[in-house]
Amino acid sequence: MIDFIKAKEEFEKYLDGYYRNNDKINLKIIHTYGVMDYSQEVAGRMRLSQEDTDLAKIIALLHDIGRFEQLKRYDSFQPDTMDHASYGKQILFEEGMIRRFVADSQWDEIIKTAIAHHSDFALQGIDNPRTLLHARLIRDADKLDNCRVKLEESITTLLGASPVEVGLTSVSPAVAESFFRQESVLSSDRKTLIDYWVSYLAYFFDINFKESLQIIAEHQFISRIIKRIPYENPDTCKIMNEMERALNEYVSSKTRI
Repeated sequence: MIDFIKAKEEFEKYLDGYYRNNDKINLKIIHTYGVMDYSQEVAGRMRLSQEDTDLAKIIALLHDIGRFEQLKRYDSFQPDTMDHASYGKQILFEEGMIRRFVADSQWDEIIKTAIAHHSDFALQGIDNPRTLLHARLIRDADKLDNCRVKLEESITTLLGASPVEVGLTSVSPAVAESFFRQESVLSSDRKTLIDYWVSYLAYFFDINFKESLQIIAEHQFISRIIKRIPYENPDTCKIMNEMERALNEYVSSKTRI
């Protein structure tokens, strides 16, 4: 069994090396514990074993450990400054920090793979069923807590512009095409402020489990996130209404299965 009291104590000690009052650091601390909660909730709904539930929680606790150094060095979440997932894998498994959190090495490969791939554009190349389960679960839990972030943080903090400014911009054709193909949006296709907002919504197409989609439906995350922006650009207003309808229909169809 994983000793979560010790693991959380060690995580808090690790955080002491960073300035907790920094807004971005604090955001990531809150996010980490939020992802832990969602991991446990999804695992419970899926009726996973206690061992797999514990694994899901420890992966959640450690999934963004590389973010804190990225923020300390660059004050940025952008992937071109640091691959935080790769750095997290490095410090945990190449430098041996994982033993501070988990005494037993039997789950190392599952934890390492899930953390290394949690922010990939698409999940590929994982053949072991149990490892794939946990790689998918952390991605779902991460996106679920990001719904909370998109609802609680100011639009200015998230996008660097006011809600009105965002709603006046247009959705780029490539972004719209990806969305209506039910695909995630490539970073290189995002040209306007609203493109970034649409890309956050397209994350829902990458949700892996029915149980995660049920949480999204129960909390009405799609409509609540979309309605945070006033779409004063008529063309943008029209396409966002279409996207809201399409995404809600997608979630509804997947939760009926």
